[in-house]
Amino acid sequence: MSTMNMKRILAAGVAVVTMFSLAACGSTAADPNKGHVYFLNSKSEIVDQLEQLAADYTAETGVQVEVQSATSGTYESTLTSELAKSNAPTMFTIAGYDEFAKYQKYTAPLQDTDVYKLLNDEGKANSHKVGDNAYTLPYAAEWYGIIYNKKIVNEYAKKDYAVIKSADDIKDYDTLKSVIEDMQKHKDDLGLQAAIATPALDPSATYRLVAHMTRLPLFYEYRDDNTTFTTDLKGTYLPNYKDLFDLELKNSPTESTMLTAKTYDDVSAEFALGDVAFYPNGVWSYSQIKDNNVADEDLGMLPYWMGIPGEEDYGPASVYDASWAVNVNATEKDKQATLDFIKWLVSSDEGKETLSKEMGFSVPFTTFGDDNQPDNPLTVAARAYDKEGKPSVRSFTVPSQQWQDNMTNALTDYAQGNGDWSAFEKAFVDGWKSEWANNEKVLGMLPESKAFDAQ
Repeated sequence: MSTMNMKRILAAGVAVVTMFSLAACGSTAADPNKGHVYFLNSKSEIVDQLEQLAADYTAETGVQVEVQSATSGTYESTLTSELAKSNAPTMFTIAGYDEFAKYQKYTAPLQDTDVYKLLNDEGKANSHKVGDNAYTLPYAAEWYGIIYNKKIVNEYAKKDYAVIKSADDIKDYDTLKSVIEDMQKHKDDLGLQAAIATPALDPSATYRLVAHMTRLPLFYEYRDDNTTFTTDLKGTYLPNYKDLFDLELKNSPTESTMLTAKTYDDVSAEFALGDVAFYPNGVWSYSQIKDNNVADEDLGMLPYWMGIPGEEDYGPASVYDASWAVNVNATEKDKQATLDFIKWLVSSDEGKETLSKEMGFSVPFTTFGDDNQPDNPLTVAARAYDKEGKPSVRSFTVPSQQWQDNMTNALTDYAQGNGDWSAFEKAFVDGWKSEWANNEKVLGMLPESKAFDAQ
């Protein structure tokens, strides 16, 4: 499972693989001379929408579209099995660098295709590449930062003791830190449990600290070194990470000794019920926030600031955890049929409506305008930064779950007073090098290093 997939709490259940083939149902005759599409999908929550799109595309074009989907936990084993068959998938999903490295030999280069050229700049930057070849088509963009309750912050700003006049005055980390500390000081007067949500260290919630917050020191160190990958990190901005973690630690509703007892649902509830003003998380958390005590119009998102020079020039961090790939071993006719189907998905009115409104994806193709975005106020808030000329912080690849687990252990010891901060720095820097060395041994490849400013 890729790093960013941790951000959703999935219900446990029996793995079920479902197959939908339009030709089999007999509702519309497919023309075998037009090639066929076999899509192996990893997202079980969008099966119904995919089946409807497949049926409608076949009815419109005569091209057979077959969709197979596996529930969480079975996708990679299903993909390995299906790719070995003579009637292998013509397209499949890739999540994260680890999956790309494992299946790269099955992926066709796409940089010269019409559909690749429809990707926006961030989409192209997040396509998995080797040399001059681009092998994947990102289809879902998400963002994370520091979510805040505008109503609470603006009510605070009316107080005589407030350090700001309105929420709009929070334009950098120093101001944010001053506001959080002052709101914590006056939390009883403000009717809050605390200023910021608990930095929970239960396994369901640690991704915010070790899969997200760590991306900021990584991004800015890459910026300084003008690279997009290295196995040797210096940890230049870990003191900034520590400052933000300490800020969360000292101004949340939870004693530091109890952080491991607080779950994702617990910290989401702190914000959704209006008990805290700030909540570091991503756009996906809207599903837990809505229909509670925070109105849609009161939801805002600040970038993940932590006092790093130049960070005010960027917006929230973006993550592209889902991409399509085309099977290089498919026949030319089936490859073209597959590329045509993908182009239809991202350019037809039906495809755009389904992907954005029904599936809830912010799709990184130039064919998607403001009207073709999810009905999610956090997505709107995050995307607004790009319109101000502030690009997203890119979520560069991290090596492994083990790297994150080691940092979680070090953070827990530090927060509970059982370990020094240096243990976290060691887990970040030394662990980065050792885990990438292990990846190279197991996967046989590493991400390519390119100029940061070329991105």
